[in-house]
Amino acid sequence: MGKRSKAVKAKVEKRFYEVGEAMTLVKECAAAKFDETVDVAMRLGVNPRYSDQMVRGSVVMPGGTGKTVRVLVFAQGEKVKEAEAAGADYVGGADLTEKILSGWMEFDTVVATPDMMGQVGRLGKVLGPRGMMPSPKTGTVTFDLSRALQEIRAGKVDYKVEKAGIVHAPLGKVSFQPGQLSQNFMALLESIVKAKPATAKGRYIQSVTISSTMGPAIKLDPVVIGKLLG
Repeated sequence: MGKRSKAVKAKVEKRFYEVGEAMTLVKECAAAKFDETVDVAMRLGVNPRYSDQMVRGSVVMPGGTGKTVRVLVFAQGEKVKEAEAAGADYVGGADLTEKILSGWMEFDTVVATPDMMGQVGRLGKVLGPRGMMPSPKTGTVTFDLSRALQEIRAGKVDYKVEKAGIVHAPLGKVSFQPGQLSQNFMALLESIVKAKPATAKGRYIQSVTISSTMGPAIKLDPVVIGKLLG
């Protein structure tokens, strides 16, 4: 470990931090030469192996994400023009399916109209593992393409609990103000709490960790976090 890494790691005490305090510290610990992404890892008291304990949803970050997103839309007929007018980077049908199956992945998120899901279904093994499969739950399967793309451009983040019961999501960039990052965290927290399965027992939020791309982990008190929304 280099001197800089040791100095950065030494800034983080072995204790729980408050939200605002953590966002200030994560900025101080970012030493990379690029604008690092600030991420949160939230362990939930669910077992995603059971379908009735799956936690999945989306939230529009009030402070934005600081990321330029390339949007691919599966549509046909008049919906092609709507997608193009709304700013989609790529629009198509079977042509795009074949291109993706051949290995092309020059996009970040996928939206589809319901009548195109038969076509998109062929891409399940490609898009699924990458978290890109369109879903009605995240608003990415819809005929209202204008709204879907507007939300994505405004900073929409999709999340899904992983096998270990952890939700990973970006909160923005280290160039953001601490208040911006805190605002985004609270929006995400509210969405995840609303998505709590009725079958989840015990403490729902078990651990919360904030970190930048190259920075150390900063822990928040899960009990305090669980009470923030009242």
